[in-house]
Amino acid sequence: MDDGPLPAPRGERAPQLLDAATTARLRAEELTYTRPSDPAVVPDGFHHFSRAQRIRRTDLDGAAADLLGWRVHARAGLKVASSAPSAAPGEVVLMRLGLGPLALRIPCRVLDVIDEPDRRGFVYGTLPGHPESGEESFVLERQPDGSIDFVVAAYSRPASFLARAGGPASRAMQRFMTGRYLAAPDRLV
Repeated sequence: MDDGPLPAPRGERAPQLLDAATTARLRAEELTYTRPSDPAVVPDGFHHFSRAQRIRRTDLDGAAADLLGWRVHARAGLKVASSAPSAAPGEVVLMRLGLGPLALRIPCRVLDVIDEPDRRGFVYGTLPGHPESGEESFVLERQPDGSIDFVVAAYSRPASFLARAGGPASRAMQRFMTGRYLAAPDRLV
């Protein structure tokens, strides 16, 4: 049972709800790429990666509530505002990395939610204004011994001038943020 958002750890902003106008604008936007009919297919020209980490937490329900409630993204260092308190297909999120007017805007739409007995998570796709174009998934997987692996996978290509100009630095930033995502579930306990 979800009792609402948990308080944010010191120095971190809790996920917020988007205002109605921003929600409507983002919902009207098209994805910045063509989604393949087979989710296992990586489109031509896109970089793919997948990283997994065993987390210390063993409470799949609690870890999933943190993930679906955008607290993992907030704990990873993003300012998060979403159209609903929990990730669900069709909901939108506007994340920001950095401060003030120089912050990177990271708008996305939730495409799928995984809600299986031993797997929980979601997939989102990029919207116009995101520095990358593609999809990213965040999935918690309970293993037979009760441990939980957190898997972050994506396929993307640069969408903004800044991301294209960044070349290898853009990929390094993606690796850095993935590491922060993977560490976040244990930092929320």
